[in-house]
Amino acid sequence: MMKKFSQLLLAATVLVVSCSDETTVFTDPLDDSDGNVRLETNEQILEGSIVYDNAGVIDIFEEDQITGKSSKSGDEELAGDYPLTLVAQVDPPTFSGGENLTASHVHVLGDYAYVSYNTVESGYAGGVDIINVSDPTNPRVTSRLYYSNADINALKYENGYVYAVGGVDAELSVRATSNSFLAKIPVSNGRMDTGNISYGFHQGFVSTDVETTATTILVTSGKDGSLTVYNKSDLEILEEIPFADLRSVAIQGDKIALLDGSKGVSILNQNFDIIREIPIDTDFGIAKRTVDFSGNKIIVSEGLKGAGVYDYTTGTFIEYVPILVNPEGVASSDIVTNAVAVNENVILMANGGAGLCLSEEQNDNTDLVGIVELEGSINYVETLGDYVFAASGKEGLQIIKLNRPDESLEAKCADVAPYSGSSRLNVNEGDDFAYRGSKRFRSINVNGNLLLCGSWTVRDAVNMNSDALFEMSGTLVVGRNNRKRDIVVNQGAVLRIEGNLTIYGDLVLNDGATIEFIGDDSIVNIFGSVNKSGTVTVEGPFDDVKDKF
Repeated sequence: MMKKFSQLLLAATVLVVSCSDETTVFTDPLDDSDGNVRLETNEQILEGSIVYDNAGVIDIFEEDQITGKSSKSGDEELAGDYPLTLVAQVDPPTFSGGENLTASHVHVLGDYAYVSYNTVESGYAGGVDIINVSDPTNPRVTSRLYYSNADINALKYENGYVYAVGGVDAELSVRATSNSFLAKIPVSNGRMDTGNISYGFHQGFVSTDVETTATTILVTSGKDGSLTVYNKSDLEILEEIPFADLRSVAIQGDKIALLDGSKGVSILNQNFDIIREIPIDTDFGIAKRTVDFSGNKIIVSEGLKGAGVYDYTTGTFIEYVPILVNPEGVASSDIVTNAVAVNENVILMANGGAGLCLSEEQNDNTDLVGIVELEGSINYVETLGDYVFAASGKEGLQIIKLNRPDESLEAKCADVAPYSGSSRLNVNEGDDFAYRGSKRFRSINVNGNLLLCGSWTVRDAVNMNSDALFEMSGTLVVGRNNRKRDIVVNQGAVLRIEGNLTIYGDLVLNDGATIEFIGDDSIVNIFGSVNKSGTVTVEGPFDDVKDKF
């Protein structure tokens, strides 16, 4: 959560004392030569920032569980949609004077995720991470930048530069002309260059968001701030349009949306003329809030109210997507919708201390699914392809895989029935079941024959008893690093995999067991061990990610 926009930096000064007088000498918070802006050069620290403690299958606390409605069919708990997995977390930076940084914003483009950090405490401290996510199962922090006396509240990468915005105390800076700043940071091959950072300064207590066009950079600033339009090449200010309390900016085609905490949403054209106002009578508080386009809708994070959905072409209010839970021990001021992201028909709400909420758009309605099992206060969320990137305060960045079924697998299994049964899938001896889909299971126990086509997660164990056959085409993830679970294949049983198999636990192959990989692209990623007893058979080509075979 962002500090109050009106708060100024309380920074230490360096005193130089002579026999005749006392002079205060300020170290410029934006001067890399003074050590206030520096890169982390210790590769072990960068490598150690990637944490897998909670990696693996994550649950969703569904709306009916939270509200007390029944989620069962008879006595059975149904298998849930959205089989999510937590790939990894990235711990926030820490340095002298910056021990309590929180992840504030994330932007994902191509092979990299760009994360900003700020502090909610008195004084300013911040940072920027660049994380290589070309292989999302093995993320790497390639560059880390520390600001010992400046907050970084939002950022965006484009064409070799990170554009980062935040707050600094202009009275302590030689170059800063106001507290709100824009930094243009050169980047090459995932690494930042502190020696050639350019800065721009504009009115307002603190910069809150940033967007880019082909030739310009658009920056919003909070109380007594503005929409400032910079020339991208030299950071010359082209326009500076006053607004009372800007929190966020979004662009879709030739339309620009601004969220003003004092009145609502303004829609601007490319000449920065206001063409529509959407008045919103909401207390937006003093923290981060965002606005985003979704087709002809505009979605606004409205704090305690949740997410407001509006038709931006008419300004008509459509609905609120409320905050589902009110966790014990969390201040009401922290149970707010800070940001919203849209991925096809999925809406993700960063609800601060109330977690990450997942909803889905069906026809013209928004249906709540539930709260994703994550730790931390969710300040911001970004989604790209099959992944979700959540900036979760002091828990840092959390990388989540949606595990959507591959369309080609859906087509291959077109004649197979979709699964809609129990979360505890039991296949009895003599049964021959085949299903397609994308579900979350509690457990799978196979005595007969089972074919699964699609994407599946299993919270607990998978057991294959004697002479059973389990074929899986797609993605199967079992267990979690802090809740390890196994796949056990017993005598005469055959586990046949075409696709991706991940086990946060052990693969136990008992005497007479067979595991067979088919196709040319199968991948197995085992975080525990492969335990073989007696004579076992391993067949077919596969990529053994952790060399456990």
